[in-house]
Amino acid sequence: MDTLKWRKSSRSNINGGDCVEVARLPYAIGIRDSKNPHHGRLTITPNAFHALTHRIKHDELPR
Repeated sequence: MDTLKWRKSSRSNINGGDCVEVARLPYAIGIRDSKNPHHGRLTITPNAFHALTHRIKHDELPR
C-alpha cells in the first residue's frame, strides 16, 4: 500500500489534527491516519466506505 496515492480528507483540520487519508485500491478503499501513516491501515469495500461517509455526513454515528 505504500505506492498508493493517498489523499487527505477535505474535512481534516488545517492545524494538523484529525487527519484522515484515503486511497483507492482496485477493489477496496484504504484509510489511514496521516499523522501516523505507518501505524496501520484499514481496508474496506467501496460500498462500506460509501455507507460510512454517508453516516458521517448525516451525523449518524454513535458518540
